[in-house]
Amino acid sequence: MDIIKLKTFSQERGDLTVIEQVPFPVKRVFWISNVDASLRGAHGHKKNKQAMICIKGYCEIVFKDGKTVLLNSPDKCLIIEGEWHIVHHFSDNGVLLVLCSEPYNERDYIWRI
Repeated sequence: MDIIKLKTFSQERGDLTVIEQVPFPVKRVFWISNVDASLRGAHGHKKNKQAMICIKGYCEIVFKDGKTVLLNSPDKCLIIEGEWHIVHHFSDNGVLLVLCSEPYNERDYIWRI
């Protein structure tokens, strides 16, 4: 698990944040929003790597070892390389963007720790 600080350019017209340094080719992109459940995730991956950015609001990522990462800024990118994790405590307006190194593959998931 690593945290990458994304470049943000601020002007009167607003902020522009750039994703240029993800350490893998991106093959899938998805986002999670309108979360009404207590948690998401609760899995790991055998091969898939992920870059997570909370582009609106906030959420927490909790790992198997108990470490917690608060994603609360669109310039903070969490890199996960297969670690088992839970995503929870979304703010009401939270939107989590996820960039993946692999296309969806059900066999890649690790559900139990």
